[in-house]
Amino acid sequence: MKIISILLLLTIAPGISLGETSSNCPPLLDFSLRKLGGEEQVHLCEAYRGKVLLVVNTASRCAFTDQYEGLERLYREKADEGLVVLGFPSNDFGNQEPGEEQKIKQFCKLTYGVRFPMFEKVHVRGDDTHPFYKALIEAADSRPKWNFHKYLIGRDGRLIDDFWSGTEPDSSALRAAIDEALAQ
Repeated sequence: MKIISILLLLTIAPGISLGETSSNCPPLLDFSLRKLGGEEQVHLCEAYRGKVLLVVNTASRCAFTDQYEGLERLYREKADEGLVVLGFPSNDFGNQEPGEEQKIKQFCKLTYGVRFPMFEKVHVRGDDTHPFYKALIEAADSRPKWNFHKYLIGRDGRLIDDFWSGTEPDSSALRAAIDEALAQ
């Protein structure tokens, strides 16, 4: 009888939600990660469900490091529409992010005014690849070949596309993909 009542209620009032469970979390977002230089854990699904995410492995001493400026500009420009840039420092390429997390955080903030969320320093390749990056790599069938590789995740928590390191944050291809994702 209770099941019939619930089904009847959902039929009559389809806007009513019975609440979210972790099983409703898209697998690509079902990860908890620590904020850069801190202890706070962020569950991606809880924090960013329904947002368009641009996930980027970053480094402070790379030829692409100036992309921080463009990523921050993109984040500020599109945040109200639902875009969130997520940065993940990594020292996997050319020892270009050797510093401690607090120094990385300070560098990003002072040098490029980074306000978009930055997370713990991770490995994006090799045996120690972070599970979140393993999931991204599997979904894209493409792994970062250098710093500033970008993965675009849609509002539904599914990978849309990935972009190689040389793709600037203001490139027409990346902007078009982001705009299309935001429109959905």
